[in-house]
Amino acid sequence: MFSKEEAAKLRKDFWTSFGKSFPRKWLLYNTKIKGVAFKFVADRKKAMVALDLENPDELVNMLYFDQLLSLKTLLESDLPEVIFDDEYMLDSGKKIHRIYVPFEGKFSIHNKNTWRDCYEFYVENMTKFELFYFEYEDIIKNI
Repeated sequence: MFSKEEAAKLRKDFWTSFGKSFPRKWLLYNTKIKGVAFKFVADRKKAMVALDLENPDELVNMLYFDQLLSLKTLLESDLPEVIFDDEYMLDSGKKIHRIYVPFEGKFSIHNKNTWRDCYEFYVENMTKFELFYFEYEDIIKNI
């Protein structure tokens, strides 16, 4: 096991290495929709690219989720592994709406030997996710 400090340093090294290996400006929080953000997720057991819906107004979250659900078939043509979860439980215990693609390979943020495959997964899948968003942005925003 790692101490808190060692684990924190590994997390920092993971994200720093990703940024240096694949320098690019990602969309992430710049969707221009309150509470709608793309995220890279990595922890001890899993990695994923995700679109999180966390508007303080639950009705707004549901409307965006339903709007994205109506585009599910289109998104699945580029990302067949995509999962739509209207009650995703974060580690903090908070429930959100999350649309995500899980990394299916072996991964642990504490194992540097798994990082490269995860980085390549991130680049490939987040790029597809962003292109989908840009193509259907007007429909998504039109709630």
